[in-house]
Amino acid sequence: MSYATTMLRAHPRPLPHIDRAALAECIEACIEGAQTATACAEACLSEPDLPDLADCIRATLDCADVAGTTAKVLSRHPTYDANLRRALLAACRAASALSAEECERHAERHSHCRVCADACRRCEAACQRLLDV
Repeated sequence: MSYATTMLRAHPRPLPHIDRAALAECIEACIEGAQTATACAEACLSEPDLPDLADCIRATLDCADVAGTTAKVLSRHPTYDANLRRALLAACRAASALSAEECERHAERHSHCRVCADACRRCEAACQRLLDV
């Protein structure tokens, strides 16, 4: 069991009508997406074709910031503000998709971009699943 799931279960107030498993999965995917995107941007800065990676670096840093913030807000009790939560999920889904697209363009040459694209696609899908609930 993940820490996100454990914390959701440990909260003294019941969760409103929200899929606890989808919420925990999304929190975890956002955290992993943020970490992976940050690491990918750093790795891109060390590549010899750095000028070709400028858009990728920007997209991964944007994804890292949005995904990290989304994970933090989702970790708060979900009665906080459903409209804010949905807006963050939509923004995170969009940032993750953009980062994945940029990384996929470089995935054949840079393994860190391949890993990042996978993590960003997972984050994008998890955000979409939670939006669909």
